[in-house]
Amino acid sequence: MPMSGPEIEGMIRAALPGADVTMTDLAGDGDHWAARVAAPQFAGKSRVQQHKMVYDALGGKMGGVLHALQLTTEVPT
Repeated sequence: MPMSGPEIEGMIRAALPGADVTMTDLAGDGDHWAARVAAPQFAGKSRVQQHKMVYDALGGKMGGVLHALQLTTEVPT
């Protein structure tokens, strides 16, 4: 069963307190998501490091119950 947007968002927020997370269902099937994550923890980190932090927050669910995630990360202004 695919992960819901609120589930994904909750996992990201739990790992990155204070993050602003916006989820978008790209295909309307609950299986292909886009996430925009703005987190203060990203300050001074490369884009690759930021993305790894989000993937780590998802606890290895990428490629399994979470099929596809288009990720945009940024440091809040």
